[in-house]
Amino acid sequence: MKKNIYIQLLIVFCCLCSVSELRAQFTFSGQIRTRSELRDGQGTPSLKDTVPAFFTSQRTRLNFGYSAYRFKIYASVQDVRVWGQDASSINRITTDTYDGFMLHEAWGEISLVDTGKVVKNFTLKIGRQELVYDDVRLLGNLDWLQQARRHDAALLKFEHNNWTAHLGVAYNQNAERKSNTIYNGVPTGYTASTNGLGAMYKSMQFLYVAKKLHFGNISFLAFKDDFSKFHFAETDVEKKTPIYDRSVWSRFTGGTHITGTALRKIAFTASAFYQGGKFREGTSLDEYLLSASAMYSVGRKLTVGPGIDVTSGNNGSDPTKKFQRFDPLYGTPHKFWGYMDYFYVADGFGSNGLVDAYLRTKYKAKDNLTLSLDAHQFSLPNSVTDEAGVVLEKTLGQELDFVFNYALTKMVSIEGGYSTMFSTATLTSSKVKNVRNADTTSQWAYLMISIKPEFSIKN
Repeated sequence: MKKNIYIQLLIVFCCLCSVSELRAQFTFSGQIRTRSELRDGQGTPSLKDTVPAFFTSQRTRLNFGYSAYRFKIYASVQDVRVWGQDASSINRITTDTYDGFMLHEAWGEISLVDTGKVVKNFTLKIGRQELVYDDVRLLGNLDWLQQARRHDAALLKFEHNNWTAHLGVAYNQNAERKSNTIYNGVPTGYTASTNGLGAMYKSMQFLYVAKKLHFGNISFLAFKDDFSKFHFAETDVEKKTPIYDRSVWSRFTGGTHITGTALRKIAFTASAFYQGGKFREGTSLDEYLLSASAMYSVGRKLTVGPGIDVTSGNNGSDPTKKFQRFDPLYGTPHKFWGYMDYFYVADGFGSNGLVDAYLRTKYKAKDNLTLSLDAHQFSLPNSVTDEAGVVLEKTLGQELDFVFNYALTKMVSIEGGYSTMFSTATLTSSKVKNVRNADTTSQWAYLMISIKPEFSIKN
């Protein structure tokens, strides 16, 4: 039934677009992306003698866009499934919780002024949309994940004379109601955020301001997300069923991001963010993220450079210093903290923060072939103690990531990679990953094929 509704919406969308105005443009694009993975300790160390997993997932996406005088509309539907998830002779056997067919994006954008007459761009974008800013560390579409990420929001966009300012707001509800605004933000299926956050925000507001400079770009982000307060019934001694309230706990995140080029051969990036307010359980926050990296061009084909990320965490050896774990909001952690996704993803890794010192290399073997090799050294910013009170070493382990990207054509690309993680006893301890009798060496490999056709019709 859900699929039929989406198909009918697309038919109506196409019919409306066929009645086009002067200077109108219709675009159609799609994607078939398969990814075969071998997982042997991906995300978290496996138990010894565990048999590795192998599977193929597929994302099928159709995108429709239409632009005319002072407005744009766009819709994107997708289906995400694992090969063999459904029986070959039955239309669908998956439950609604894990049904992979969904409306990924559906938005309209209205120009509030004639383009270029007063300002370069001043628009209002409303509907289901991706929020992609800077290096996608805090706000991104999480495109690596097959189902990706989107928000139901309104976005006011201003651009003029190298300045960009975006003001975004969202207000979530479970359904149409005649009274009350209580919101149960617990999602079904996948977790709502990075690091295993198990609840969607009830509302959010953010302001993003960026300025292009002669050496690069500088931006500022102020983000607030609000989570429904909850309590437990007096009879619920085990606290299993939360009762949600009208009021909210608010979390605040703010900071700056700088990118640029120095001496023509060095590309650098630096970020600093602070997080305060209260988390979804009502605990007070005092957290930060610091990041800096550089890439040096060695000739025309090779670039290499170091970097370091520091995220605050609880002080495991000092119980008075807690609730200091930085959360990277709604970003793309796969891009930053190792491709094996040990940190700031759904598996979680405790609350003690992270120091990631890394060295990245990228080699452009041909115009259509790029090779990269990254090395990570992971450790904790603060000491932690085990159950017996013994202070553990701060080192978590080392990870190596190799990736190749090959463009067969402009619309067909092949990507693959291999990663391995060498874990320490601290990483597998109860204070971090909490895996007993774990393998100290983990590995993960993948092969991804993407076909992205696209065409447009202008009137």
